[in-house]
Amino acid sequence: MKIIFFLLLFFVKINYSFADLKIAYIDINFILIHSLVGQKIEKHISKIEEKNIKKFKEQEKILKDKEQIIISQKNILDKKEINNKISFLNIEINNYKNERKKLTDELRIKKIEYTKKMLNHLNPIITNFVEENSISIVLPKKNIIIGKKKLDITSEIIDLLNNEIKEIEF
Repeated sequence: MKIIFFLLLFFVKINYSFADLKIAYIDINFILIHSLVGQKIEKHISKIEEKNIKKFKEQEKILKDKEQIIISQKNILDKKEINNKISFLNIEINNYKNERKKLTDELRIKKIEYTKKMLNHLNPIITNFVEENSISIVLPKKNIIIGKKKLDITSEIIDLLNNEIKEIEF
C-alpha cells in the first residue's frame, strides 16, 4: 500500500513540474521578409541585382555580336586569323563569366551581412519578449508540424522590430 501511494505521489508530482512550461514558436524567415527592415534590405538587394542583370545583358549582347561577326567572317579570313579571333572571344567570355560570378558572390555576401545585422537587432528583442512574457522555450516554426496559433509570436516580434529599427545602414 505504501509503495502504491509513493508511486502515485511521485507521478502526480512530475505532472506539476511541467505545468509551468510555456512554449512558443516563431517564423524567422517570415520576419526577415515582412518586417520593414527586411523589406528595405530586399529592395536594396533587388536594385543591385537589377543593375547587374542589365549590365550583364549588355555584355552578353556585345559578346554575341562579336561571335556573329566572327562566324560571318569565317569564309573570308584565313584559319589563323579566325582562331585568333575565337581565342580572344573565349578570353572575353571567360572574363565575363568570372566577373558575373564575382558580382553574384559579392551580392550574396552583402545579403548575408545585412541579414546578420538584422538578426543582431532581432535577438535582443526576442530575448526581452521571452523574459517579459515568461516563455520557457521558443522553437523555430519550420520544426513545428502542428501548433496552436496563439503560440505563434511572430507578429508580436515583427511589431517590436518595426518599432525599434526602421532602417539599416547599407
